[in-house]
Amino acid sequence: MEPSCGAGTTAEPGQILIHNPRTDLLDALPCPSQHVMVSSTRQQMHFLRGIPQLTHIQQVAAQLGLKVHQVQAVADLLQDGSTEVFIARYRKEATGSLDEVIVRQVRDGLETLTELDKRRAAMLASLAERELLSESLRKALETASSLTELEDMYLPYRPKRRTRAMMAVEKGLTPLADMLLEQRIADPVGAASSFVDPGHSVETVDQALAGARDILAERFSEDAEARKAMRALFTSKARLRSRPARGVAKVDPVVAAKFRDWTDWEEPAATASGHRILALFRGEREGVLSVEVRPGEALAAAELERRFVRGGGPCTQHVRQAVQDGYRRLLAPSMETELRTSLKNRADTEAIGVFSANLRELLLAPPLGRKRIMALDPGFRTGAKLACLDEQGGLLHHETIFVVGSERQAQESARRIRELVDRFAIQAMAVGNGTAGRETEAFVRALELRDVFVVMVNESGASIYSGSDIAREEFPDLDLTVRGAVSIGRRLMDPLAELVKIDPKAIGVGQYQHDVDQAALKRALDDTVISCVNAVGVELNTASAALLSFVSGLGPALAKNIVAWRTENGPFGSRRDLLRIKRLGPKAFEQAAGFLRIRDADNPLDASGIHPERYGLVERMAQDLGVGVREMMQDDRIRTKIDLRRYLSSEVGQPTLEDILTELERPGRDPRPTFEHFAFAEGVHRPEDLSPGMVLPGIVTNVTRFGAFVDVGVHQDGLVHVSQMADRFVRDPAEVVRAGQHVQARVLEVDLERRRISLSLKMVDQS
Repeated sequence: MEPSCGAGTTAEPGQILIHNPRTDLLDALPCPSQHVMVSSTRQQMHFLRGIPQLTHIQQVAAQLGLKVHQVQAVADLLQDGSTEVFIARYRKEATGSLDEVIVRQVRDGLETLTELDKRRAAMLASLAERELLSESLRKALETASSLTELEDMYLPYRPKRRTRAMMAVEKGLTPLADMLLEQRIADPVGAASSFVDPGHSVETVDQALAGARDILAERFSEDAEARKAMRALFTSKARLRSRPARGVAKVDPVVAAKFRDWTDWEEPAATASGHRILALFRGEREGVLSVEVRPGEALAAAELERRFVRGGGPCTQHVRQAVQDGYRRLLAPSMETELRTSLKNRADTEAIGVFSANLRELLLAPPLGRKRIMALDPGFRTGAKLACLDEQGGLLHHETIFVVGSERQAQESARRIRELVDRFAIQAMAVGNGTAGRETEAFVRALELRDVFVVMVNESGASIYSGSDIAREEFPDLDLTVRGAVSIGRRLMDPLAELVKIDPKAIGVGQYQHDVDQAALKRALDDTVISCVNAVGVELNTASAALLSFVSGLGPALAKNIVAWRTENGPFGSRRDLLRIKRLGPKAFEQAAGFLRIRDADNPLDASGIHPERYGLVERMAQDLGVGVREMMQDDRIRTKIDLRRYLSSEVGQPTLEDILTELERPGRDPRPTFEHFAFAEGVHRPEDLSPGMVLPGIVTNVTRFGAFVDVGVHQDGLVHVSQMADRFVRDPAEVVRAGQHVQARVLEVDLERRRISLSLKMVDQS
């Protein structure tokens, strides 16, 4: 389809028209050549590579299909110290309402280009220092648009260990290599004889010819165009193959058993899914598998021979040998390493995306809210750690009880629970889902406590929290197990506020999380946590330092200063009080204030998501209506009289005004869903209690590319394979389920020996 052109899309001299896929319009970018229209993405990027004057801003705009001014605005705001969430929420006029995802893509794109420039500068400096930098090479490096292109150009000049080709060059065999490559001389043996120097560097004609072939083999392997062609061949035609590794018999049988399904695997590398790539590479690291990623050698040889082998003279066979040797010994290993890296990066991106999506669902799980909670961290031998919490999560009482023991112990525990429920006016009970969790849940349910409901809580990572610095600061005098019980109770009250205290990798919702790039994973998960915290908003007078540290513009140091000030001076009465915090200046206030809430503040806007910089605008709206701000917020009929057009300005556009109106209607609205009570099936506590055909309630604990894991209350999650997701074809399990979702699952198979449970969501009513 041809892009439609609107006003302002006619290219002037010195401009290029670029198709913007987001708007389906044409954007004009500066270009030193004559005006031209480039619409397809492939043509566009090819054209852009030839424009050295194109700035990072323009390149990222073209790559993401954005307008240059949008990317420029994001870059300027980031440079000025604004956070991604602040930019997306409060600077919509500047960016054209770009969301957090796009803002982060702009950030990452600019950083990638900056790193590319650093690598380019290092190459140029190295070449100049070694007096190898010709003008043509300098221009080629300066116009290269990708790291791969840069590295290919630099490869022949890169400092490296002495190679066979280097030694041949030192022996003076370069002229012979050049003669062979010309493939015109009739007597290569005779030509080689003139390079023989008995008793010195070259003893025989065969040595001379072998050295010349070594020089050619290295040339062929470092030829930029040949590498480009081989890279395309590997990318499109390589096969991902795995076989049992040598010495696999020495590997731990338990480890080897995990890769039983992969010992004879083969598929096209281009279409291999991320989880299979990571599984195969892990099996290789464990010494179980031998993995190869290459196309057929005949294909590669034919491509290279087409480039370098000419005619049928006596020299041709030597060149052909050099091509084959260069491919097998140098080029194929290099291309395979590149492809492995590319496949790993693709798999990492997929796995990190899955992890981030699962984490977002868990962090935004519905909170029970401010209730008095009794939390139980179950146990058999050591008993259950009990903690009673007030509405703010403060610890009121703790002790150990034995609910799974002797009859006398059980009776005493029942009496004690009833007594504590009455004493502390308990409204809900949170039971950890670890060891003895189902037995403990059954015990407290049997007590039939009036007006108290029981909830099983996923305790993944609770032990990590218990031993953390955050837990020691909160409860310096408590045992680790008691801290764990407190964490379980608080998770029921507000999952987000509690889970931010734990390293996301300890929550257990990742897919091969230890195999992926750890720096990239950490950044993605940090972005997810920050996004969730600021989307919900944080109550300034009750939030922990851990939660406050994720608020836009704050961080750990300012978060601790806020809590210290609150402890010394009492609750904040106004957002403006934040400016009294040590080291919290105007910029940090600008970034943070809109995401902080003060319940029951004198100014009702302090409980909303309206930024203080717009308070004057809201007050003007109220004055124009002849009412106070609080009255305007409370009366729907008054708000319907607001004419947003009256308040448009160069700084405040329609997006901000609509956000303000939404906040006036529902100030400080929590975007999380409403809490729904859930209970596992009674009498099903262990995998041995399961049988094919049973339909059970469950909670999705983890979503991967190949399926979803569901907790049905037996201490072993079952797998719903993607083929069992629905009564239709499902490409991505995330289309059907999300982490934390309540489902009804049918048991397909129970493998007690391998501790595997197969489940299905097909033909099961999920209502």
